[in-house]
Amino acid sequence: MRTAHGVVETFNEPWNEQAVAAWARGLRANLAAASVTFGVLFVSPSFKAPITDLLEILRLEARIPLLVGASTSGGIHGGHESEQSEGFVLALYHIPGAKVKATYVCDADLADHTSAEEWHRFTGIPPSATNGWLLFADPFQTDNEAWLRQWNLAYPGVPIIGGLATGNSTERQASVFLDGKAFSEGTVALSIGGAAALLPVVSQGCCPIGDTWTITRAERNFILGIGNRPAYSVLVDTYNRLPAEEQQRCRDNIMVGFASDEYRDEFEPGDFLVRQLIGADPRAGALAVGAKPRAGQTIQFQRRDSAAASTDLIRALERTRGRLTNRRLYGGLLWTCCGRGRAFFGTPDHDAALIQEHLGPLAVAGTTANGEIGPVGSRSFFHAYTASLALIVSA
Repeated sequence: MRTAHGVVETFNEPWNEQAVAAWARGLRANLAAASVTFGVLFVSPSFKAPITDLLEILRLEARIPLLVGASTSGGIHGGHESEQSEGFVLALYHIPGAKVKATYVCDADLADHTSAEEWHRFTGIPPSATNGWLLFADPFQTDNEAWLRQWNLAYPGVPIIGGLATGNSTERQASVFLDGKAFSEGTVALSIGGAAALLPVVSQGCCPIGDTWTITRAERNFILGIGNRPAYSVLVDTYNRLPAEEQQRCRDNIMVGFASDEYRDEFEPGDFLVRQLIGADPRAGALAVGAKPRAGQTIQFQRRDSAAASTDLIRALERTRGRLTNRRLYGGLLWTCCGRGRAFFGTPDHDAALIQEHLGPLAVAGTTANGEIGPVGSRSFFHAYTASLALIVSA
């Protein structure tokens, strides 16, 4: 995929220094610009290469002043999703007037920096100097929830878009990259500022079922009471009120949505943060969820649905196209849940192809993710079963 401001390609041959160097030179030659603003790399763990050697060769031969990225079990390039990647995806972007700076953050930094001002000093970037952040995070060794809470406070209203790396799930290992270094924990955060900004597109893969409710009792990751009734009973009643065809679709397919803003009077599908329903205990009346619920939260049960997910992404892209009036569109980064893809939609390249259909031709690089990051309203959150797209646009 080649456009005026970006180029993205995939390398799927066995590791060979000379072959990779020649490929990188060719990729750089395909970028119709005098310079590279930054590069993004997604590497499969099955690609048998010394990772630091790979990083240095790509930086040197493609003349990349700033390189970020992560390991991936499935790379995205242009309108294609390679769900079982064997090599790597590299994108080069030329963004006129952009000011970019990357920061590596580990868990030790969370303890040392607890205020917004400390984070500004740590990154060297005050809120006025950034128009958005791209995040490449390790899912296994890092307290990403704590980090994102602090980052939202340090950079209020600034879109934060990215995802959790995929890698060797059996050994619970993943990597994130910054220039010539690879890290097995932590987060790489890339600030986009100056004449460039990030326009987020967040599309979830669920549709709501039943009514909205208020949690009245919760403990750890258990919802014990909903509307002063046992939580399990509310779930059963919600299911029983559905038409038979809808019940069939819901079997082993129900999630829990937590309202991102509890003070709204009306809610739409995109207003909920979807989390897994891990299990249920009829005797205790409890529901176990992939979150830490609390009393007072507004929830609504959700059903994973490929048709709803497709419709939601199309609508989000159409809305976004309307927001691009008088703005230049340079490229994009896509994180799509590893629970989407061919198995979910029944067809390959679903998310990537729709982006090209509605916004392309566009240089998009991306990855399957263990969790996606994107804003809902003025704050950014972790999502599940979501496509999170960061469009690089003129500020």
